[in-house]
Amino acid sequence: MIIHLTPARLDRQLTIERQGDTLILNSETHDFSTLAEGEILYAETLDTIWIASDVTRSNGEIVLTLIVPHGPHAPPETLFPTSLHIDEDGPIPIPAYTL
Repeated sequence: MIIHLTPARLDRQLTIERQGDTLILNSETHDFSTLAEGEILYAETLDTIWIASDVTRSNGEIVLTLIVPHGPHAPPETLFPTSLHIDEDGPIPIPAYTL
């Protein structure tokens, strides 16, 4: 799974967990297991504020962009995040909300 991150100033924090092709964003479950290779799931069809892009499957991997919220004193790694390549299930660490 490849997760690109886009920072946004929000007063809500985010937790992410992966279970196969399913992402749990806070308490929202998003199952992408039926997404076929090359298929596109359009962002506007998803009922979430956290997914900021269409979701695709490319070379067998789910690819999407998530909003990473931050507070007023966020560190540079939060304001300019790098993409995540996630191979294992479990909680996914994201950049710090604030200092």
